[in-house]
Parts: sequence; structure tokens; C-alpha cells
Amino acid sequence: MTDPKFTTAETAKLTWLIARMAKRGLASQTVHQGDLERRVEKVIDGARKREEEQRKGK
Repeated sequence: MTDPKFTTAETAKLTWLIARMAKRGLASQTVHQGDLERRVEKVIDGARKREEEQRKGK
């Protein structure tokens, strides 16, 4: 499945989450990042749903 076109807010949230993941990764190689990965997936899924609704509305 392809990634949707993200809004500015979605891009900012993804950037912030990925930066936090990088910071955790630098702090420890064995740190669990599942919570942040789930949040990233939630933003991406929300963007896909938004795009699909926009397509249906046209």
C-alpha cells in the first residue's frame, strides 16, 4: 500500500515522533519503541482514511 499525501499537521507529528525514536535509539540500542511505532502507524492510517474519504466525496 502506498503512503498517502500528508497534511502539514501530519508531517509535523510524524517528524516529531521519528525524532523521538531516533533520540531513544541513540540512548540505548535495546530500548523498546513499540509505543512510538504504533503512534506513527496511527497517523499514517488516519491519513489514508482521510484521503479515501476525500476521494469518495468528489
